[in-house]
Amino acid sequence: MSESNTSSNPDRPESDPTQEVLGGPQGDTTRKDPEEWVTGDEPMTGAQRSYLDTLAREAGEELPADLTKAQASEHIDRLQSASDRTS
Repeated sequence: MSESNTSSNPDRPESDPTQEVLGGPQGDTTRKDPEEWVTGDEPMTGAQRSYLDTLAREAGEELPADLTKAQASEHIDRLQSASDRTS
């Protein structure tokens, strides 16, 4: 015979608005504003450089080659939204 447990799950954190949880209603926590990136001030990656070069050429734009990771990400998002590309 199984017992019905009406108390809260002891493995689940109580509702504490200051406690960060996974799977909560906070929305998409995988996307962070590039301005908040810990490594955002580092030079853009090789992959960013290559993709941004393609997007900029397709858009007829020229961009500085010394962008940071955060700046490159912002340009990629902007150029993607202006084109048919999504990622």
